[in-house]
Amino acid sequence: MEHKRVFWQISGGPVDRSYADVFLSHGVALIGPGYPGPWAPEMSDDEFEGGFVRRFAQEVEIGDVFLLRSGATTIRAIGLVASAYLYLPQFDDVNGWDLSHGRRVRWCVLPSEYSFETRVFGANPARLTRVGNPVVLDYAERFINSPPTHWQNAPLPTLPEEEPALTELPAFVQDLVARVHDLMRLYWDPDAFGDFPKEDELVAHYVVPLLHTLGWPVERIGIKWRDVDVCVFRDLPRTPESCQFIIEAKRLGAGVEGALEQAKGYLRNLRITRDIVVTDGIRYRMYSSEKGFAPVAYANLARLKPSALELFSRMKAQ
Repeated sequence: MEHKRVFWQISGGPVDRSYADVFLSHGVALIGPGYPGPWAPEMSDDEFEGGFVRRFAQEVEIGDVFLLRSGATTIRAIGLVASAYLYLPQFDDVNGWDLSHGRRVRWCVLPSEYSFETRVFGANPARLTRVGNPVVLDYAERFINSPPTHWQNAPLPTLPEEEPALTELPAFVQDLVARVHDLMRLYWDPDAFGDFPKEDELVAHYVVPLLHTLGWPVERIGIKWRDVDVCVFRDLPRTPESCQFIIEAKRLGAGVEGALEQAKGYLRNLRITRDIVVTDGIRYRMYSSEKGFAPVAYANLARLKPSALELFSRMKAQ
């Protein structure tokens, strides 16, 4: 019997912490959490924070259609599912998300985000659901059946290689990593922990200790210096000209990547150009001023990879 195509909406992440570009550039659809390991029929939904992973792995079929949702009313791309369920550990840290459950998808990116103008996916859309709204189904059916259709058979892009975990931690970061592993789950449990930690608390408990371990003395670490969360100075006196790089901090779990523009505004006010680090205390991404603020280094203290050593080297005291 011929498979009857099913239409699904899948989230590309919240606006301030989107991972849609990863879907589109690598020809995948991803969902988490991945830490329990590959999904298997005998596993409980409770192990995966609900039934989303099970439906993604078991109910989605090759030839089904994914609508890449970018909000409650908008979609960014439409794709055809091109593979069975895959466990892809190379996507265990996508902007801090653990998205190791995957499907290969041939995506067609829309010329611009398409808005249905009403909340066709619900007031609080789930990360993955079947599409039942007739307006959405009509739009998607017409899109799939209208030219051009060459994208529906296009070669899939190559998947990135998996980067292994950093097995031998540098001595200077061992205590800080142990603290992260001890407290990360606690932070996300309001019954056990209470109010979520603010960014100033994360700066005190993680950012400043990391800078100390990288060799920066107290007098060269400015906190809330001229409105900058953390300004690191190559020498004294502490002036804009002596600034080595700045750090913009966001609350834990926030979209640190979205903090770049705010940090660039601080540099403009200081009338200098310097490297920028954005962080939520656990994740650190550095942008190079010499390369037009392109991202050049990244580290996640909860999931350290060998590439994190590049970030530590760039942040090390001169």
